[in-house]
Amino acid sequence: MKYRCYKLSPSEPWMSVPCSLPGFPYLSSQTAPPNPTYFSPPAMARRTMHAVRYDGYGGGAAALEHVEISVPLPKKNEVLLKVEAASINPADWKIQKGMVRPFLPPKFPFTPVTDVAGEIIEIGSGVKNLKVGDKVVCMLGYWNGGGLAEYAVVPASLTINRPPAISAAEAAGLPVAAATALSALKTIETEFDGTSRAANILITAASGGVGLYAVQLAKLANHHVTATCGAQNVELVKSLGADEVLDYKTPEGASLKSPSGRKYELVVHCAVDINWSTFEPNLSANGKVIDLTPGLRTILRSAVKKLTFSKKQLVPLVVPAGNKDLKFLVELVKEGKLKTIVDSRHPLSKAEEAWAKSMDGHATGKVIVEM
Repeated sequence: MKYRCYKLSPSEPWMSVPCSLPGFPYLSSQTAPPNPTYFSPPAMARRTMHAVRYDGYGGGAAALEHVEISVPLPKKNEVLLKVEAASINPADWKIQKGMVRPFLPPKFPFTPVTDVAGEIIEIGSGVKNLKVGDKVVCMLGYWNGGGLAEYAVVPASLTINRPPAISAAEAAGLPVAAATALSALKTIETEFDGTSRAANILITAASGGVGLYAVQLAKLANHHVTATCGAQNVELVKSLGADEVLDYKTPEGASLKSPSGRKYELVVHCAVDINWSTFEPNLSANGKVIDLTPGLRTILRSAVKKLTFSKKQLVPLVVPAGNKDLKFLVELVKEGKLKTIVDSRHPLSKAEEAWAKSMDGHATGKVIVEM
């Protein structure tokens, strides 16, 4: 193990932290030799990295700026990650559009993206069960962001080791998209070990980032899956296990009716602009629609359903970041039971192309930025 050593002032004792950040001097032990010359924290902060950020609301991909900024330093219970891949989620550019202003982002300029995979190169105090050199997958959180950069500081609590067999791109797709699909299916007490009662489930926009994970997870739980997607992706969605696939542009697809006449106990609603009046006749007596892109109309409709004690429910889903779920998903990928479908890969130098691809709304699977 190598250590980076520094002291806060000439009168302070030497401090050391495990580190493998290129360009910094190292020690082979935690004891500093006589008269050493090492960087202090302010000097270390002057080392820069390439990052992509925006300086205000709106503007889409054209508003992204490529900049050189200081490499962040991990604080207590944080790790510094050399980012290898980042996954763009719709929430990332919706924040840029101002859809959750004034809450997010907390300040400008802001480096977006939450889902990353890479290698730990430094650990802060208090971190246990993680070490320098670990390959990991992490969720940064929408408040902090930071994923579109060569390095990122990550909470240790949201950092999971990934086996060598799982690539950075595969892992980076999991934290938001796969965890969202998992949470939606858990609303009907789904178990993923084959012990769940088979339910009839509809997944809209099933060829998107969340939808493709939802199809795989639902079939892992032995549910009957009806899915909607574009005609070009019908065979892909079938190959992942969907029992019935509807082209959303056809009359049958627009009506959401199961070809086998089934009523849905759960709808994992990944699409937009589908009215409740379309869902309601297709639901079972106690069916529920989990809306993954809720707007004000969804929230109001959900409240009305609760106030009137309706058995058919519309539920806006907000996914909390969870270490346990992410660990479970990584294990599924390791065992070959779940896979990340990558739509496209883009270098950090062309991150705006990835941003525009995600905003277009027709990606098949995950849009990945590689460092």
